[in-house]
Amino acid sequence: MPLKIATCQFSVDRNIDRNLRFMLRQMNQARVEGAHVAHFSECALSGYAGIEFPSFRTFNWDKLAAATRTVCQEAARLGLWTIFGSAHRLTGRHKPHNCLYIVNEHGKLVDRFDKLYCTGDRTQRSGDLLHYSPGDHFSVFTIRGIRCGVLICHDFRYPELYREYRRRGVNLVFHAFHNGHVPDHRYRAIQQTMPLQKLNHGSTIWGITVPPTLQGHAASNAMWISANNTSARESAWSSFFVRPDGLITGRLVRNRTGILFSTLNPRRKFYDASIHWRNRAMQGTYHSGKLVKDTRSAARTKW
Repeated sequence: MPLKIATCQFSVDRNIDRNLRFMLRQMNQARVEGAHVAHFSECALSGYAGIEFPSFRTFNWDKLAAATRTVCQEAARLGLWTIFGSAHRLTGRHKPHNCLYIVNEHGKLVDRFDKLYCTGDRTQRSGDLLHYSPGDHFSVFTIRGIRCGVLICHDFRYPELYREYRRRGVNLVFHAFHNGHVPDHRYRAIQQTMPLQKLNHGSTIWGITVPPTLQGHAASNAMWISANNTSARESAWSSFFVRPDGLITGRLVRNRTGILFSTLNPRRKFYDASIHWRNRAMQGTYHSGKLVKDTRSAARTKW
């Protein structure tokens, strides 16, 4: 069965009530347009610690819990799968998870994915690791017969994660990003130091590298990918959707609120150069066809 996806983009903020209003509005718009699932960005409901607010020290967890319940209730009312970024509180002094909640069309939380590769170094005093605890699991679920998985932002740097989802039979990955709220002066400074802009699409390292990396992941693993981002100025790139041959089928406008609608037809066939040997490669056999035993093949230092 075809699956219609609403890849949602808005300006994520520290104000949970404001984020919630955007989400509810876009959920309703998604359902009106016939979408089966609404996909929101990293930290869409909670806001991003270290970006939208300095730390979780005075964070209003009760407000976040109430807003989360509201999203689940609205998902049930609309009959809409909803995947959204937030923060998941842990006990004691443990830092929360940077997570994606996966809510089905009945408003039930079917799983929670926690960002595996939080940014930062081994001291855990920089980047995400200053504020968040990394996760330890993959999340696989099925929507209208389509096997799905999820990833968050910096996870895109690790092709092993996409390969593992391929091993688990995943056909569609919802990849939620948050690369925005960069002050205008800093964004312009980054642009000025970026070389080779004429040879690359984009004007920052993130805008240049993220889309083609996901296109490569899609083509290498024969997967669909819904990739969204916050639209908070300055945002490094806009949300987009990739099909299994690596081609981008749609893209929103950077720094502007919007929804990208994409329809996944599981019966449609795409060019897949690796289809005959991908599974064997994943099992550790790194060649196609049948190897030959030949002295000239074995003599690798002779002409």
